[in-house]
Amino acid sequence: MTQGELVKIISNTLGKPKVLELGRILTEQKFSLDDLIDITFYPDSMIAFRASWILENMLLADPIKYEPELEYFFLRFKQVKYHGPQRHYIKILMHLTDPKMNPVIKRKLETIDLEPAVEQCFDSMIDPKAKIAVKVFASEALFNLRHRYDWVAEELANQIQFLMRNGSPAIQSRGKKLLAMLFVN
Repeated sequence: MTQGELVKIISNTLGKPKVLELGRILTEQKFSLDDLIDITFYPDSMIAFRASWILENMLLADPIKYEPELEYFFLRFKQVKYHGPQRHYIKILMHLTDPKMNPVIKRKLETIDLEPAVEQCFDSMIDPKAKIAVKVFASEALFNLRHRYDWVAEELANQIQFLMRNGSPAIQSRGKKLLAMLFVN
């Protein structure tokens, strides 16, 4: 499948089963993750969103398979402008930085400058237009990176406290949990 063919397919509405099927097909065809990442920057926000959704499912299904392409993912991370794709990029970051992630991925991430991704997470947390899920994924990803960048823990605590001021019960609950763990671990 070519990039153009994929763009044509995802120009139509997709549900989760179709996203998973496309991910399987692209994996079988050894479709370049870099090419898929490029489609996540498509000028049409819905196509960019759908490509990001497929990217999330492919990458998180087998991160080891895509370990060589993680550098390009992070090189483009800060360039994501649409809110839909940002959700998927930040969710991928949250999972890739999880303490239980495969050691191969952990070692790979140690070689990559993640500071632009950290900045994007903070930008998303303070963006009034960002959805709650994006803010939660961003706070989790930042929590995972608090030991890598010394300044993250304090700034994350400040942002969580700010969000909790007028936050929903879900934000209150998650915020309290993260704040309690932030300076313990």
